[in-house]
Amino acid sequence: MMRTLYIECNMGAAGDMLMAALYELLDEKEAFIETMNSLGLAEIKAESAVKMGITGTHMRVSMDGVEERAEDARHEHAFKTPHEHEHGRKHKHKRKHEHKHSHEHEAGNVHEHSHTSMADIEHLIEHLELSGEVKKNIAAVYKSIADAEASAHGVPVSEIHFHEVGARDAMADIAGVCLLMEKLSPDQIVVSPVHVGSGFVHCAHGLIPVPAPATAFLLRDVPAYGGRIAGELCTPTGAALLKRFAASFRPMPVMRVSKIGYGMGAKDFEAPNCVRVFWGETDENAANGQVAELRCNLDDMTGEEIGHALRTLLGAGALDVFTAPVQMKKDRPGVLLTCVCDADKADDFAGLMLKHTSTFGVRKTVCERYTLDREIKTVPTSFGEIRVKTGKGYGVSKYKAEYHDAADAADRNAVTLREVENEVTKGMNTDGIE
Repeated sequence: MMRTLYIECNMGAAGDMLMAALYELLDEKEAFIETMNSLGLAEIKAESAVKMGITGTHMRVSMDGVEERAEDARHEHAFKTPHEHEHGRKHKHKRKHEHKHSHEHEAGNVHEHSHTSMADIEHLIEHLELSGEVKKNIAAVYKSIADAEASAHGVPVSEIHFHEVGARDAMADIAGVCLLMEKLSPDQIVVSPVHVGSGFVHCAHGLIPVPAPATAFLLRDVPAYGGRIAGELCTPTGAALLKRFAASFRPMPVMRVSKIGYGMGAKDFEAPNCVRVFWGETDENAANGQVAELRCNLDDMTGEEIGHALRTLLGAGALDVFTAPVQMKKDRPGVLLTCVCDADKADDFAGLMLKHTSTFGVRKTVCERYTLDREIKTVPTSFGEIRVKTGKGYGVSKYKAEYHDAADAADRNAVTLREVENEVTKGMNTDGIE
């Protein structure tokens, strides 16, 4: 059985909400709060909160007793600077730093921020009294945010200076999540598709769309969706943390749940503003992924045209594409074209099938898939080095030489493909590679 953490992001994700949800799974809650407060980043306090009848935890992260909150409806965003909305955090306090600038807020308060470089952040992280693995994860999250902001603004990472995310209270959010991940130590972390919200948010440059450019950059290759809820639900910090720790983004796996945690945001929406986490066990021998099978029947295309469509789908990243002869209506012989792809990319591949074949429709079936944990190893042989694909899982261990490597070695050495494969087997056994 595998200890599994499932993170449900039906209302997006933010740093403090993730920390609060994970905190609810801990047995030694007081020890965690004491550790966080000993870091000197900010004052951390776990408070009970209720959203639409659901009770959870709200993490109050404050400096000098004042909680920092960024108002979602009027967020101030400094150019070349990452930002953190945290579902309704408001800035109410005034702090003085070097290299500061001020923002006038609706309430008339002046808020002064420091501009902190990535080098400053790394220096601060290095001196935290945390394990090397936790500090490594904190630094990786900050780097991903800096890369996202650099891409959004079209500048080098060296020109990125952290504004709100670089503040000590925001670092506390990131450090808290990284520390909780170490304490929980799940065998796998699965995250749901991420709800990003909709509409626009205010920044120093005017209105920006939801998700904000940095968040959109961080959520590349992640299944995400908008909705009728207006506002920014997933923040850059939330997106960066999810990308750092998630093994996969997919619907909740079959699991025996033993604990559930609710991390509450500060702002109220038409649905409970929380991140929900599930802790439990999943069967190692259960299906560990989903794929989509897309199919269409063809009876009016040449073999060359079908072959071109097949190569196009494979070139676009399909997991497999194959054909089979079928007998269609009116006794016409035809071809069944099947494309296997990642479930979250089914729409893209269906579009390619409609474009590159004569069909007027594509059928879709989502399937559970059992896969071995795969790895590519390089094995020395008398015919040269050969790459070998290995697989483990479900009580099975197997390997197979990469065809092109083996075929090239056979051609270079004027031997048969079987002789090369035999040498690969010897190399695997000699080096103790399993």
